Amino acid sequence: MFAFRRAMPQPIPILIADAQEVVRHGLRAMLAGSRARVVGEAADAPTTLVLAKKHRPAVVVLDVAIPGGDAFDLAGTLARPPFEAKVVLLSTLDNPTYMARACAINAAHCLLKDVGQRDLVAAIEDAFTGRPAPVSVPYGRITASLATPPKKPAIQAGLTPREAQVLVHVAYGLSNEEVALALAISVETVKEHVQNILRKLSVRDRTQAAVWAVRSGMV
Repeated sequence: MFAFRRAMPQPIPILIADAQEVVRHGLRAMLAGSRARVVGEAADAPTTLVLAKKHRPAVVVLDVAIPGGDAFDLAGTLARPPFEAKVVLLSTLDNPTYMARACAINAAHCLLKDVGQRDLVAAIEDAFTGRPAPVSVPYGRITASLATPPKKPAIQAGLTPREAQVLVHVAYGLSNEEVALALAISVETVKEHVQNILRKLSVRDRTQAAVWAVRSGMV
């Protein structure tokens, strides 16, 4: 008789990057018993890059307030070669702009630091397998909002589909550079779209355009 062994789930190499030691230890404890295998801990942005190069983690759990650099720039770097890691951002603030910026640099997830163990593990599993964040969580809803076709108010205002898409990104507080990155277009093209949006909505600036988008139910 042959005994068949059940295949063990593939471990997920994780790098934890947070300035606070207590947070790093807490995250490590929360991941105990899951497929996540912590291969390193970093307290600042430069160390994160060094450890990512050394250990090649599949997922980096990164604090948006990481010292020594901009967390969103760092996340974008980690997502590209030679690292090609999935990034799960952690924030102490429930800030839609943070989540929109995370989406712009293609972060796998953006969670609040009071996240429960089950949701943390699920976010890492989703990141590792390439599943998008579910629309039942704030990051998933914002990601879906940024990707959906324009709504009726935008069409009635005479906005093109691309202008409506740019307006939603602007309403979430993204800069021209971040909108360009999210939509894979040039910054000059974004500026042109923004000027067209202001003219069509008869508003003076980006803030008024964002208010219009919110009041119209676009975000």
